[in-house]
Amino acid sequence: MKRRKGKLIVIAGMDGSGKATQTDLLRRRLRKEGYRCEVVAFPRYGKGFFADMVARYLNGEFGSEKSVSPYLASLLYAGDRWEYKPVLERWLSQGKIIISNRYVCANMGHQGGKINDARKRREFMKWVEQLEYEVFGIPRPDLNILLDVPVSVARRLVQLKGERKYIRKGKKDIHEASLAHLRRARRTYLEIASRQPNWAVIGCVEGRKLLPPEAIAEKVWEVVCGVLAR
Repeated sequence: MKRRKGKLIVIAGMDGSGKATQTDLLRRRLRKEGYRCEVVAFPRYGKGFFADMVARYLNGEFGSEKSVSPYLASLLYAGDRWEYKPVLERWLSQGKIIISNRYVCANMGHQGGKINDARKRREFMKWVEQLEYEVFGIPRPDLNILLDVPVSVARRLVQLKGERKYIRKGKKDIHEASLAHLRRARRTYLEIASRQPNWAVIGCVEGRKLLPPEAIAEKVWEVVCGVLAR
């Protein structure tokens, strides 16, 4: 019997968009349907050299979110994925479905959002792709799913987050603490999704009301099925 080809599916979105919840619901659905799957969340706090450096960055140790160059910050996040590259490649070679909570597009959305000039922002996007996919050689996703949530809703959901070990001061990292950063990140994510292939945007709000997680999960499953059939 021919082994089924592995797939890499990324759950993307700004802070407070429900990525962890939808990652878990998709994992359950895939296993229920008989797929072998694995889950990874980047950054892998406490599990790698570069992830620990990301935690220091998010705690403000290297400066504010605006003062740290997006190029330098991106190197830390990319390094974490590069460290995990052998595991990703092994899973894919085994025909498994990988669900990644955040991936390369997180560098584009959060760090690219710091760059106001559209031309320079596009140059940065190309640089990130070259760094991660060519220099570090990590696998390219088969599908990026953007969970789109208005900033006002995302901000409220961030407030509900419990204590996280990587944050030493308060309940927010330097990205979550900045309303302007959240707005720029959402704008940039939508820009990326409109320009690049293999993207699906899932609207998580109807009117001003956040949809139930199960309703969002059904939308996610619909687009995932299209990739699984390929």
